[in-house]
Amino acid sequence: MSLTSPFTVSRERVVSAGAKQLPPVIRPISLALAALGLAIFVFGVATGNDRAWHAFHVNWLFFTTISSAAVMFVAVQRITTARWSRGIIRFSEGFVAFLPLALVGLIVMIVFGKSHVYPWWTQLPSLQHEKQVYLAHRFFALRSILVFAALVALQLWYVWTSVRLDVGVSPEGGAKWAAGLRARMRAGFGEERRELHSTHSLQGKLAVFMTILFAFGWVVLAWDQSMTLDPHFYSTMYGWQVFMGGWLVSLMVLSVLLRAFNKYLHAGDLITHAHYHDVGKLCFAFTAFWGYLTFAQFLVIWYGNLSEETHFFTLRLTHAWKNWTVATAMLTFVVPFFGLLGVKAKMWAPSMFFFAACSFVGLWIARYVEVYPSVYGVTGNAPFSFWEVGIFLGFLGAWGFCYSSFMDAFPKFRVVLLTSPYRDEVQVPVDPRTMEPLPAHE
Repeated sequence: MSLTSPFTVSRERVVSAGAKQLPPVIRPISLALAALGLAIFVFGVATGNDRAWHAFHVNWLFFTTISSAAVMFVAVQRITTARWSRGIIRFSEGFVAFLPLALVGLIVMIVFGKSHVYPWWTQLPSLQHEKQVYLAHRFFALRSILVFAALVALQLWYVWTSVRLDVGVSPEGGAKWAAGLRARMRAGFGEERRELHSTHSLQGKLAVFMTILFAFGWVVLAWDQSMTLDPHFYSTMYGWQVFMGGWLVSLMVLSVLLRAFNKYLHAGDLITHAHYHDVGKLCFAFTAFWGYLTFAQFLVIWYGNLSEETHFFTLRLTHAWKNWTVATAMLTFVVPFFGLLGVKAKMWAPSMFFFAACSFVGLWIARYVEVYPSVYGVTGNAPFSFWEVGIFLGFLGAWGFCYSSFMDAFPKFRVVLLTSPYRDEVQVPVDPRTMEPLPAHE
C-alpha cells in the first residue's frame, strides 16, 4: 500500500514538541486548590452540613461527564478513522486521568454519603412497584458503581493502547512518576508497522464497545445520580441531555486547551488554524444539539401536561430557581449558538474563550439546577455560597492536577499517526498477523 497523507512532519519535531514539560507552577496550584476543596468538604461532613455533600455531588456530575465524554470523543475518531484530528487528539485523551478519581468519588457518595446525597434513601416515598425495585438500596449501589467502573476500565484501556503506541517509538522522557508505566508499555513492543495495525484493530473493537457502554452507562448514571433525586419524575430523554452536555463542554474545553498548548509548545505546524475551525464547528454543532435535546424534553412534557412530569420543570421555573434555569439556557445555548454562527468567532481566541466560558459556566449551573431544586424544593433563596464555590475549586484543582500529570508523563502528540510511513495504511484494514488487506465483508 502507498496511501499517504498530505500532512508531513519529521518524527524528531513531533517528539521534541511533545516532550516539553508544562509550567511547574500548574501542579502546586492545582494541589492547593484540591486541598482547599477537600478541607471544605471534610469540614462540612464533620459538622453535619449536608451542603458539602450536595456541592460534592454537583461537581462530581459536572467534571465526570466532561471527562468521560472527552474520551468517548477520542473513540469516535477511531470509529471514523479520522485523520484531521491526529495532531490534537492526545489533548482529549488526557481527560481520562480524572476518571479513576471520579470512581473513588462515586464510591464515597454511595457508601458514606448515601443518606445525605439521595433524599429518598432513608425513607422511600410511596412509588410504583417498579420504581421501588429500581431504587432498592443494594441494586442501586451495585448498579451505579459497577456500570461506572466498567466504563472507566474500558476508557483507561483504550487510552493505554493509544499512548503505548507513541511511547514505544519515542525516546525515554517525561515525568518520573510514570517511568514504570512507560517501561511496561515498551515491554514486548514489536515492529512499528505491525504494532500500528494490531493497535488499530484492537482500538476498533474497544471503540465500538465503548460507544455502547458509554450511551447505556451514562443513561443509567444520569438516572441514578440526578433524575432519581426526584423519585416521582422520569424522562427517557434525561440521560441523553445530561451526557451530551458533558460532550459539548469537553469540546469547548478542548478548543481552549489547543490554543494554550499551541502557544506554550510553539507548535503552530502541529496544531493548525484548521484544527481551531474544525473544533469550533463541532462546538457550534453540539451547542445546537444540546439545545435540541433540552427543548425537545421540555416541549413533550409541557404538551403532555402530566403531573408526574410537569412538577419537575414547574419547580425549576418558579421561585428562587427561575433565574438559575434561565441562565442555563442563555449561557449553554443562546449565547454560544448565535455567537458561533460565523467563522471568525471560531478562529479568534478571545471570542472562542468567551463562548467556551459561557458553556462551561452554563453547564455547571445546569448540574446545579438538576440537583439542588430536587433536594431543597420550594425556597425563596437558592443555596449558593462558599460551599459550592470552594468544592468547585477543589474539583477543578484535582482535575487540573490529574490532567497536567498525564500530559507531562506521556507524549503530547500522536507520534506514530503523525510521522509513521505506514500511518495511512490503517484507512484500509488489514489482518495484523499477515499484514494482508481484509476482505470487504470483514
